[in-house]
Amino acid sequence: MKKFLYLVLSAFMISCGGNQTKQPESKIEQSNIYEVNVRQYTQEGTLKAFEENHLERLKAQNVDILWLMPIFPISEEGRKGTLGSYYAVKNYKEVNPEFGTLEDLQRLVNHAHQLGMKVVLDWVANHTGRDNVWVKEHKDFYNLDSLGNPAVPAETDWDDVADLNYDNPNMRRAMIDAMKYWIQNADIDGFRCDVAGMVPTDFWVECRQELEKTKPLFMLAEDDNPEIHKAFDASYNWKIHHIINGIAQGKNTAQDLVALYDTLQQKFPKNAILMNFTSNHDENSWSKSEYDRMGDYVKQMAVLTYFLPGMPLCYSGQEAANKKALEFFEKDLIDFSQLPLKDFYATLNGIKHNHPALWVNDVKFVSAEDNVLVFERSSNNEKLTCIFNFNNDAKEYSAQGKFTDIFTGNDVKLPAKIEGKGYLILKGE
Repeated sequence: MKKFLYLVLSAFMISCGGNQTKQPESKIEQSNIYEVNVRQYTQEGTLKAFEENHLERLKAQNVDILWLMPIFPISEEGRKGTLGSYYAVKNYKEVNPEFGTLEDLQRLVNHAHQLGMKVVLDWVANHTGRDNVWVKEHKDFYNLDSLGNPAVPAETDWDDVADLNYDNPNMRRAMIDAMKYWIQNADIDGFRCDVAGMVPTDFWVECRQELEKTKPLFMLAEDDNPEIHKAFDASYNWKIHHIINGIAQGKNTAQDLVALYDTLQQKFPKNAILMNFTSNHDENSWSKSEYDRMGDYVKQMAVLTYFLPGMPLCYSGQEAANKKALEFFEKDLIDFSQLPLKDFYATLNGIKHNHPALWVNDVKFVSAEDNVLVFERSSNNEKLTCIFNFNNDAKEYSAQGKFTDIFTGNDVKLPAKIEGKGYLILKGE
C-alpha cells in the first residue's frame, strides 16, 4: 500500500470564539516540517504555553507540519536523568501531565488546523518504558530475557525501555488501537515513527491501512531503508545529512554528494519523500548543534536542504540560532528572546511553497568540479539553477541566458562571484 497525503487547499468558516477563516494548507510536495521539543520550548514546558506563545509565530514563519516529540507520560523505572526520555512511554493513551492535558492537545491541534498547519505525533512503536501499563497486564506483548523479564532492545544500551514482540498479533492490534486513539480524540494528522526500521515493515503496512479508515495521514519514518516506503510517505535522508556534515568539516566534497544522490535515486521509489535536515533532537543532543558540526557553513547547508529534492526540517531553536546541545533528560530552556534566523527560514519555506521546480523529486547535477556544486531543479514551466560554493574562497560562475536571483528577484549579470561557503539560486527566463 502506498498512499500519499495531499493536504487539500481549502478555506471555510468555523465557529470558535467567533467566525474565523481557515487558512489554506500546502500540498505535501510544497511542505516543510518543524520539530517541537515541548519540554525545552517554554519555561512552563507545556502544550498550552507553546500554543499561546509560539504557534502563530511559526505560522508566520510559513511552517506547514508540526512534529511534536512524544507527549506521553514517561516511565519511572530505569528513568535516565531527572525527567527521563520522551521515548520511554508509560502509557500510550495519556498525555504527560508535565505537558498538560488531552484538552490542551485538542486545543493546540484545532488552533493549528485553523492556521492551515498539520500536527503529527512522535510515536514509539518498537519499545515501551519498563513500567508501561502493558508490562503488568500483557507481559506476552514483550520479548523476554533469560529471567523472564521484558528484554532491552537487542544491540542497544536502552536499558530504560522494554522490547515489544511483533510476533504477537494481540500486541499489534493494541498498538494500532493506541495510535487510532489520537486520531479519533485529538484529530492529529499523522505520525513520525521512532526507529521505524526496527519494527517489521508488514506491521506498518497493516497499521496504515487500518488508521486511514479514519482519515488520510502523513507518515514519517525514522529510517533510511527504501522498503519503509511501502507504508510511509517520508523517511530520513541520513546519508546526505552525514555528507553535508563531512563537506563542512573538510572530510567530503561536492563529488561525494553527487555520487550518493545517484545511488539514492536508483534505490528509492520515484515519489519517495526524503527529509533533509541540518539538525534534529538526536543530532543536537548527541552530536552537538549544527554550529559545532558545520561552523560557518550553517546557513549554506540549510539552504541546500531546501533546494535538494525532499522535505526540509527545522528543529526547535534553529530560527533562534541556538548554539547549545540541549540536555535530553533534564530541563534546558531554549532562548527565543532573539530570532535572528526567523526571516531566513520564513523565506526558505515561502520559496518551497511558491516554486513548482521544488515540488518534484527530479534533480539534474551539472557539475561538482573544484568543490562547487551546480544542479538544476525543473518543472514544466520553471527551471532553477542552484550553485553552492563549498570552498573557503570565492569562485566565479558563468552561464548563457537571462537569470534572476530567486531570493531578491533582481537580474543577475553573469559571470557572478560566489563567496566562500556561499550560494546562488538562479531562475532562468
